[in-house]
Amino acid sequence: MTIPTTTLRSAGTCLVIELPEGALPRVLHWGSELPDGVAGQLAAVTTGPVAHNALDEPWPLTVLPTGGDGWLGTPAYAAHRAGGSAAPRWVVTTEQDGERSLTVTAVDGPTRVRGTWSLDEHGVLRVSSSVTNVGEGSDAATPLDLGALRAILPLPSRATEVLDLTGRWCRERSPQRSTLQDGTHLRASRRGRTGHDATLLLTVGTPGFGFRTGEVWSVHVAWSGNHEHLVERLPEGAGVHSAVLGGGELLEPGEVRLAAGETYTAPDVVFVHSADGLDGISRRLHRRQRATALHTNEPRPLVLNTWEAVYFDHDLDRLKALADTAASIGVERFVLDDGWFGSRRDDHSGLGDWVVSTDMWPQGLAPIVDHVKGLGLEFGLWFEPEMVNVDSDVVRAHPDWVLGPRAGLPRPSRHQHVLDLANPDAAAHVEGQISALVSELGIDFIKWDHNRDLHEAVRSDATGTDRPAVHLQTEAFYALLDRLRATHPDLEIESCSSGGARVDLGVLARTDRIWTSDCNDALERAAIQRWTSLLVPAELMGTHVGPATAHTTHRTLDLSFRMLLALQGHAGLEWDITTCSPEELESLRAWSALYRELRPLLHTGDLVRADLPEEQGLLVTGTVSADGGQAAYSVVRTVTGPAVRPGLLTLPGLDPDRTYTVRVRAEAGLPAVTQVRGPQWWEQALGDGIGVSGAVLARVGLALPVLDPAQGFLLHLT
Repeated sequence: MTIPTTTLRSAGTCLVIELPEGALPRVLHWGSELPDGVAGQLAAVTTGPVAHNALDEPWPLTVLPTGGDGWLGTPAYAAHRAGGSAAPRWVVTTEQDGERSLTVTAVDGPTRVRGTWSLDEHGVLRVSSSVTNVGEGSDAATPLDLGALRAILPLPSRATEVLDLTGRWCRERSPQRSTLQDGTHLRASRRGRTGHDATLLLTVGTPGFGFRTGEVWSVHVAWSGNHEHLVERLPEGAGVHSAVLGGGELLEPGEVRLAAGETYTAPDVVFVHSADGLDGISRRLHRRQRATALHTNEPRPLVLNTWEAVYFDHDLDRLKALADTAASIGVERFVLDDGWFGSRRDDHSGLGDWVVSTDMWPQGLAPIVDHVKGLGLEFGLWFEPEMVNVDSDVVRAHPDWVLGPRAGLPRPSRHQHVLDLANPDAAAHVEGQISALVSELGIDFIKWDHNRDLHEAVRSDATGTDRPAVHLQTEAFYALLDRLRATHPDLEIESCSSGGARVDLGVLARTDRIWTSDCNDALERAAIQRWTSLLVPAELMGTHVGPATAHTTHRTLDLSFRMLLALQGHAGLEWDITTCSPEELESLRAWSALYRELRPLLHTGDLVRADLPEEQGLLVTGTVSADGGQAAYSVVRTVTGPAVRPGLLTLPGLDPDRTYTVRVRAEAGLPAVTQVRGPQWWEQALGDGIGVSGAVLARVGLALPVLDPAQGFLLHLT
């Protein structure tokens, strides 16, 4: 008997699913698009033999694999009722919406799981799932304790190399590669936030895949709380496939207990396939975010943030002078950081009291806000709404608003604790304070910080029992953002979490950018920004010029290098520029004009990254316009290379049939070099430019100057 199949297809990728009547659909293929009419052939040609000491019939990998299907790896669904559980025997119905979406409803007694597989126009596959205790029958009266609801898809045998990311504060997004072996490669986070060590994307690909080469499959859990990503291979495979890739929310025991009629909705899990390496993955994800982002169709204003300029030392005259200098070089948004509220003179007290300090600001914030807006700049303000100091008015008045067990407060981190946003009174209090200030002062932008992991994130339920609360806290955080955006639709919000510790598609759906890292050392930023851009497009990634000597590493770097790296995202400054020399201010003025000129390209084009041997110490990152007519490339040397001359550099992503005018944009800074004479094309490129075929640039390359370490330059092609 022939079993019908369906295919979701878009942008060169497809998901082929077999639809047996009344049973769970089975995944036959996820990857590059197949020709029309061949999907029905897959089951016949891929069904394998029956081995000794195995199930008596070949078993398929379903869209919701569990032990009942033959799958003995990590299950897509796990739950129990009062300790009793068995693999479900699903009764299934399906509903398809064109070639882009399939919804599956699976029922086992009083349990209903619903999942939708949606493939968008960019080739990004989104899996949305929920489970309901439907409230019918005697079993429904027993709460359903959910252990997991994961999204899992298959991988072919040629996908044998794993790439994920790790990191720490001020060193986010460090890549690590491994060979896929039997067992489970699991990246689990119990931090209560995404984490500095979050993988962002867990990617598996053909051996040696890079930014421009190889076939790759990636997964991302669009969630800002506890989560897990996994790739798993068993000796018997995964049905007709070799391994699986998946993820979902990480639920602690007892965290989701569904009474009759209640539903748990899982975070979306996003899957992406590319036959063109990691750049293909990023291209799909960036285009999707640009199509749905909140404000990125507007130019991203050049920012000055005051933290590394003044820290807690808020002096009106000093801040006015800083704003004056900022306006004179082309800054468009001025953001006042920590220290403006309550008793907040350092990080030990006042957090959670979102009332302007009368000690520091006897006339309130209106004088600085009026001054900034009088200069034609937007005004932004720092908040950390989810955290409190014990030494604060809010905790003294409401000690029960602190998230933690009945036995006592969790261990402090950065002298702070977590405000229980799932408590409606606590959430309404902080929302009211923020909203009042936004309305009163005309705040354009909030830097929304979140500076600690959540240890012992539990809250007492109606029975007085301590229950895990990360899920509720994350949902309450999202709801608070959503309410503020509804009340103040023009307000922009940055997600900062002690730098880049909350970077995911869940928070990016509700904010206008992320703060990439608390590290403004441009040499560290070169790698941090490169790997953050796997997921995050440039205009959503905060990239600032810091002081000459970095606050976090104490390394001193040239202004030219710091300016160059800041052009790779939503640019700004984090520096007391009133201390700059006239020459430095003139350099910053030219750089800021270049940012405004190039941001239409940098914030809409496709990201391209060159695959170069690590020992060369060269990083090449480019942006190519959608029509291929314009491009910009940052060429960065991080360390000295082994060769006397660096050789020829090819530029990825160009149209070979075009001729480009190649210019070196001195406004981004010119590099220090160690050479007797530079390459022949260089001087011409510093002037009106040199015309070069796209085929030559992409296939032959440009001779590079001998750059010193921590040096680089910007190429602009038109």
